[in-house]
Amino acid sequence: MILTQFFPPDFAATGQLIEELVKQLEQQNVAVSVFTGQPGYAFAEGDAPKIEQSERVRVMRSRASQLMPKKGKALNGLLFAIRAVFHLMMQARQHQVLLVTTAPPFLPVIGYVANLFLGIPYVCLLYDLYPDIAIELDIVKATHPIAQLWQFVNKQVWKRSAQIIVLSSSMKERIVAHCPEVEAKISIIHSWSNAEQIVPREKQDNWFAKAHDLVDPFVVLYSGNMGRCHDVDTLFEAAQLLKDESILFVCIGGGAKRHLLIEKVQNAALRNFKFLPYQEKSALPYSLTASDLSLVSVAPGMAGLVAPSKIYPAMAAGRPISVICPPNSYLNELLATAGCGSTFDNDNAGDLADFILELSQDRERVKRLGSSGRRYLEGHFTPKIVSQEYLKVLQAAV
Repeated sequence: MILTQFFPPDFAATGQLIEELVKQLEQQNVAVSVFTGQPGYAFAEGDAPKIEQSERVRVMRSRASQLMPKKGKALNGLLFAIRAVFHLMMQARQHQVLLVTTAPPFLPVIGYVANLFLGIPYVCLLYDLYPDIAIELDIVKATHPIAQLWQFVNKQVWKRSAQIIVLSSSMKERIVAHCPEVEAKISIIHSWSNAEQIVPREKQDNWFAKAHDLVDPFVVLYSGNMGRCHDVDTLFEAAQLLKDESILFVCIGGGAKRHLLIEKVQNAALRNFKFLPYQEKSALPYSLTASDLSLVSVAPGMAGLVAPSKIYPAMAAGRPISVICPPNSYLNELLATAGCGSTFDNDNAGDLADFILELSQDRERVKRLGSSGRRYLEGHFTPKIVSQEYLKVLQAAV
């Protein structure tokens, strides 16, 4: 059984990755049950079916996280977690192992409770690390009783888990620093992208590029969440330096910093930005290839706390990637190994702008870097490859 608040038709990247994982496990003759919420993060439709059933996959959606839509993500996440507990009590014995995500962050506690009272082994899938993120964002002090209690609970959850999956080497280092005794059961499994669905295509043959006037300018694409864990300031400063060039910055998605970035762009009277809302999943192969360069960012202090999944679809699209991140981020090594772009320290807008300008004047280099990234993804980060790694971890937990 998989517990996750987000699952398609919700646009949240974590849910879309879980959907792809479920499909791959089903193809390997694994029966999977998913308990999730109705769309609530970013979506175009109303409610999804309460129950969906295929040969080996059953998806059940709860409305719990929609009961108080205006009360915030934390409360809605808590309501979902409470509903998940009741569901687990009724269904848990039908499953051999529980995969619990950090969507919402405190969901792994349910795995601990299920193991304690029902004896079911569980695997923690850590997308991000709380309360560390809240501490870095200065939402709560590290010495605050809530933060200390949360850290204590995390350690108990990790110790009792059968296995732990993290998305990067940086995140593993953070966890081991908190709880050295769990190091041996931590597996690093990257996110992935479907290279059969997302394929390189020329902008002049791309309906999305034509619809949004993206064919002629050199397009730098930021696709996905612009949240508090992301650095949009360095992006904005680089765009300011390039305001007189034929370069367009396209931001697709939402997040806490989206309106702040729009406000800064308007105040600076910049004309080299275009903002679009989240797109349907079916449009992703076209929106990603309506660009010439993809941009990914991680805010200062967030190395090891978050792992942006948007880098993998960018690789599949065959586009170069520029990453704004701290110097100790795993992304520096990943891009260097894949040979698909370049990384820049936070606040280094000058070098980022120079890189963008150089690529805009060297189309052959753009193709070379993009092709290198796609080849690396095809050899390391496809759904088939990554799902086999997940299956090994889940089998080891039983």
